[in-house]
Amino acid sequence: MEASVLAPRVPFLLRSPPPPRPSLRPNGLRSCRPALRLKSPRFAVPAAAQKNAEEAVGAGDGESAGLPEEFNDDEWQARQREKTKEWHAYRQKEEEEEKRKTNEYREIGIRLKGYPEEEVRKARKLVSSFIRSAEEVEEKIEEAAEKGELTELVLMVIWNRLDLARKDDEKDVIRSLDLLYRRIETEILKRESTPAMRLLNDLLNLHDGFDDEGWVKKCRKCMIDMFPREDPFSMLVPSGFDMENHQGRIGLPPEDDDVLLRVDFVREVDLLLQEVRAEQQNFQPPEGFDPEAVAARLRQQEKQTTIQQVEALLELAISLKW
Repeated sequence: MEASVLAPRVPFLLRSPPPPRPSLRPNGLRSCRPALRLKSPRFAVPAAAQKNAEEAVGAGDGESAGLPEEFNDDEWQARQREKTKEWHAYRQKEEEEEKRKTNEYREIGIRLKGYPEEEVRKARKLVSSFIRSAEEVEEKIEEAAEKGELTELVLMVIWNRLDLARKDDEKDVIRSLDLLYRRIETEILKRESTPAMRLLNDLLNLHDGFDDEGWVKKCRKCMIDMFPREDPFSMLVPSGFDMENHQGRIGLPPEDDDVLLRVDFVREVDLLLQEVRAEQQNFQPPEGFDPEAVAARLRQQEKQTTIQQVEALLELAISLKW
C-alpha cells in the first residue's frame, strides 16, 4: 500500500510543467487601474523654441562659435580696451568742458546782481536800441550822452553780451559789440574829462587819415578860436570892448566859466605824453603770425600813430600865434 501511494508521485515530478492557463481577458484590453506617475506631465514644446535651445547648446559646445575670428586675439582685445579707455576719457573731457561753460555762463549772468533791477532793465533796453539803430547809432549815442544815460552799467551790459558772443564764437557780433563798447566808453570819458582832453579828442577826430597838412590847418584854426588871446589887454578886457574909444559892453562872466587857456592845454597834453611814453617803454610786441599777435601789432602801430599826432598838436599849441 505504501508503494501505491508513492507510485503516482514520482511520475508527477518527472512530468513537464503544465501549459499556462489561457487568459480570461480579451486581447487588446488593459487593466483599468490607472498607473501611478511620480513625474509631472510633459507639455508639448514649440518647434522654434526647441530649435533655438538646440542652437544655443550647440554654440556652447565651441568657444568661438558665432563670434568673429579676432575675438580670441589678445592684441585685438587690448586695442579694444584701449579704445574704450580713450572713449571714456573723451566723454569725461566733454563733460568737464560743458560744466566749465555752464559755470562761465552762470558767472556772466550774476555780474549784474549788485545793480538795481530797474536800472539794469533800462540799460539793456538802451543797448538794444543802439544795436537796432544801425546807421543812426552815432546820433543815438550822442543823444543818450546828453541825457546822462551813458553809465558804467551800460558798459557792463555790453561787456556781458560781448562775452557771450565770444563763448559762441560769433565773429560778426563780436566785432560790432566791440566797436559799440569803445564808442560808448570814449563818449563817457569825453563827458568826464577836462576841457583840454576834450579839445584834444576833437582835434584828433578832425584827421581823415590822409591829408596831414590840411589837418594841421584845421587844428590851428580851432585853437585860435578856442584859446583866448594872450596879450595884456585881451586878458584884462573882455572881447568886444573898443579900447580906442573905450566903448563896449562889459558883462559878468558866466558862473560855469569853462575857458581853456593855451598854457593849461600844453601842460595836460605834455603830462599825458609822458605817461604814454613810460608805458610804451615796457611794451614787448608779440612775435608770430597768429591772429592775436597780428592784432596786437596792429593796435601798437595805431597807438604809435596817435602818439605822433598828439606830439604834432603839442608843438602846434606851443608855437601858436594869433
